Amino acid sequence: MAEKAAKSISKSEILNKLAEDTELSRKQVSAVLESLTNLIGAQIGKKGPGLIAIPGLLKIVRISKPATKAQKGVPNPFKPGELMDRPAKPAKNVVKVRPMKALKDMV
Repeated sequence: MAEKAAKSISKSEILNKLAEDTELSRKQVSAVLESLTNLIGAQIGKKGPGLIAIPGLLKIVRISKPATKAQKGVPNPFKPGELMDRPAKPAKNVVKVRPMKALKDMV
């Protein structure tokens, strides 16, 4: 029989645990997490610097990927010897989250 996969802690459990550890109310902890979410959004958004580091845990970076042109007659990696066409892709922004040393040491 296959074993059950470990489940992640729920948002409610996170709020309860943080409220218990910090002796703040659950409502206050929820407000802090919402404020952190808004701060991250402002920093990695269009008008922000595109970078925010949460000390000791992680660094969140916005990366701009340029548009790619359409290509014809490219070798198909899944069917050797067959050629395929690749469609053009528009430019886009992606978010990368990188762990810092302290977070890596926790594992």
